[in-house]
Amino acid sequence: MLTTPELDRVVRTALTEDLGLGGDLTTRLTVPAEATGSAYIVSRQDGVLSGDDAAAATFTAVDPSLQIEWAKHAGDKLAADDVVATVRGSARSVLTAERTALNLLGHLTGIASRTSVFVGLVDGTKARIVDTRKTTPGLRELEKRAVLDGGGTNHRFGLYDAILVKDNHIGLGGGLLPVLERLAAGVGHLVRVEIEVDTIEQLDTVLAFDAERITQGRAPVVHAVLLDNMEAWQVATGITHVRRHPAPLIVEVSGGVNEETVQELARAGADAISIGALTHSVTCHDFGLDLLA
Repeated sequence: MLTTPELDRVVRTALTEDLGLGGDLTTRLTVPAEATGSAYIVSRQDGVLSGDDAAAATFTAVDPSLQIEWAKHAGDKLAADDVVATVRGSARSVLTAERTALNLLGHLTGIASRTSVFVGLVDGTKARIVDTRKTTPGLRELEKRAVLDGGGTNHRFGLYDAILVKDNHIGLGGGLLPVLERLAAGVGHLVRVEIEVDTIEQLDTVLAFDAERITQGRAPVVHAVLLDNMEAWQVATGITHVRRHPAPLIVEVSGGVNEETVQELARAGADAISIGALTHSVTCHDFGLDLLA
């Protein structure tokens, strides 16, 4: 099982939240210290597993002597009544870790499962399903890994690793052309730049700006365009304009995408479809812990 400083931080924070200063009062007063047993983590529904590392780290943080055997692993498909893992050892430790471990496992599996649904819906097209920064504060690394487990692709991890110019940057930056000029003057050659546009007219402005630079023998500024809140026919029109551009550009589509609209957007020719709901509107996957004394 993979462990990282970020995963350890999440587990410590979650356990501290649950145990406070007093620990597990209920278990300590009801279960003998010497009691041992086995517990089976069982999936109650279909899905795609993620968060096994987080669940394992939780049990281990509570009691390093617990033995955990995984029958399923991240990225595996789940069916109702599948036994996902077996935990053996101190009964007190199993009960103390149970809720935190299942919370993390269920949340992350919910993300992987919904991502997998979207990935299946665009199968046969070139579109990739991509996440966003609309993640739970403190859980971004784990949630983005869950998107990968579901077959999706990660967008940028934060504000630090790529430039994504959105409508508010354009508005507060004085307009699209001044923003493009500042980018041209200040962006290093290794930094990726994406521009969000709301209209075909804005898209054409971006394309014309870089086309002129190319004719002058200079490198283009923009690597990707984000067509935001456009209908499928508008996306298809925009992609036609992009494909006539003298430099290759990735076309990303975003804005309220759901299971009913994603196929049409993919068929319009999008390279990537970013969906905030992969992480911000996910239903927790239902897992149970069945105990055997």
